[in-house]
Amino acid sequence: MSDLAVGDDGVTRCPWPGSDPLYLDYHDTEWGHPVLSDAGLYERVALEGFQAGLSWITTLRKREAFREVFAGFDPATVSRFGDREVGRLLDDARIIRNQAKIRAAINNASRTLDLSAEFGSVAGFLAGYVDLTHAAPVSLADIPAVTEASKSLSKDLKSRGWSFVGPTTMYALMQAVGLVNDHLEGCHARAASDEQRRAWSSV
Repeated sequence: MSDLAVGDDGVTRCPWPGSDPLYLDYHDTEWGHPVLSDAGLYERVALEGFQAGLSWITTLRKREAFREVFAGFDPATVSRFGDREVGRLLDDARIIRNQAKIRAAINNASRTLDLSAEFGSVAGFLAGYVDLTHAAPVSLADIPAVTEASKSLSKDLKSRGWSFVGPTTMYALMQAVGLVNDHLEGCHARAASDEQRRAWSSV
């Protein structure tokens, strides 16, 4: 049985955004669409790391504050953050103040630069994990939390020094940036996501 929901706007979509306008916009226009820039992909990895153990909407509501304090998620700038910046971030109540996650985000900025230098871009590295044949889930029960691909991605990134990139977090990243398409069958956003994520094939 499908878990599709019909919103107040009459649109059929995945049920998880509920009725929150911010969440609905994220679902409709961003989730499952390709992200190809280094800064954009670094941001997604960082935010998925901050989300670990929390709800995604909590992180999403803090996104603009994160962008402000993390210099627009410019990896070159964040890679130079030191103890003073860590202290500043820990004092900022607008973001998720977890020292381990903050230090992981700073570490991953440097790792972003390394990966981009090696592969030409972070997208160039991630393109090897694109699955354009991923079966459309019918219900939320059909969507895994971890896959062999996310385990492989996690292992690869950890071997390169990345932090807070466990298999579950990496599958959430894969969903978010269109490496897979987990919009439910019948969701209005699924077809657009499928069409746009073909951009990965040109990376």
